[in-house]
Amino acid sequence: MAARLWMGRLGWLALIWGLSVAALGVVATLLHWLMRAAGMH
Repeated sequence: MAARLWMGRLGWLALIWGLSVAALGVVATLLHWLMRAAGMH
């Protein structure tokens, strides 16, 4: 039972980490597009 609880916690941790990495990627892409549109890149 304890192993299942830990697996659930690790699953949530991995999910939150993955979402945060994806969100950072989206923000970086948007900034890149804005810089390109402004002629800075």
